[in-house]
Amino acid sequence: MRTTLTLDDDVVALLTRIQADRKATLKEVVNTALRTGLIEMEKPDQPRERFQTKQFNTGKCALPNLNRIGDVLAWLEGEDYK
Repeated sequence: MRTTLTLDDDVVALLTRIQADRKATLKEVVNTALRTGLIEMEKPDQPRERFQTKQFNTGKCALPNLNRIGDVLAWLEGEDYK
């Protein structure tokens, strides 16, 4: 079958590099790449392992109650507050 494809520049660069490495024709490289990719695309997705962040107890918070801005400013500025 003959068809026309518009390829992105990065794809052309990869094809050209593989073609030179394998000393193959563009047709052979494109067909191999498509065949490999299409077979891979037909495979069902593998279930991914669930990621869970480990917990770490940092102890008591060193900051005052952040809901009371006056306490926070007094804590930050020390004696210079007000």
